Amino acid sequence: MGLLDGKVALITGAGSGIGKASALRMAGEGAKVVAVDISGAQDTTVAEIRAAGGEATAVRADVTKSADVQAMVEAARRTYGGLHIMHNNAAYPVQRMPMTDFSEEYFDNVISVNLKGVFLGMKYAIPAMIASGGGSIVNTSSVAGLGGAVHASVYGASKAGVISFTKSAALEFAKQNIRVNAICPSAVDTPRMRQYAPTEEERRAYGQRTPVGRLCTAEEVADLALFLASDQASFISGTAVPIDAGSSAS
Repeated sequence: MGLLDGKVALITGAGSGIGKASALRMAGEGAKVVAVDISGAQDTTVAEIRAAGGEATAVRADVTKSADVQAMVEAARRTYGGLHIMHNNAAYPVQRMPMTDFSEEYFDNVISVNLKGVFLGMKYAIPAMIASGGGSIVNTSSVAGLGGAVHASVYGASKAGVISFTKSAALEFAKQNIRVNAICPSAVDTPRMRQYAPTEEERRAYGQRTPVGRLCTAEEVADLALFLASDQASFISGTAVPIDAGSSAS
């Protein structure tokens, strides 16, 4: 038996990187997966899940738009009969520069996707989870949200907001059997990382900032998301869990 047998999981940003790894991992543990992305790449994720014998459906949605978020939650309910797991993972990419150099447009985009997207995800997923008897929400934050983020202040502020939303929701809905946790990765070796660190040397430099001297993998983050989504974490809620090889310990 899988850890998530009988569960329905909705995952945003499921076209690549952490979201794709999370969708594959949860499907492999028995969840029926609704894979959401704005890019269309979620279709490939769903094809891989089905090829491996799992159940999944693809939804194209913009997590900053209320109607789209309502529609993706309704797709889970209509297709699989309910909703038990929500992984709010879609994010706007980090840019690195002094705080005074960020444009207002970049600020608005980051806050809209990274923070409003998580708010809308929880706003519409939680009632569906309550109707299904409860559930688990995993929000992707970042180590940048745990403290100051030099040259990534806007991104860090959005991810700190995710942690605050996580803690508030965990307290508000505990009696309704809803658990809410945040995961806080350091730099992860994903296609997006390879866009702004295209060479092996650049990625190795990022990895050497961790105590173990390498980047985190999307699969390692997905393993943490799986644990928090599962009943093995039944008494864990309101946490912000670093996955950074100890970087945030100093």
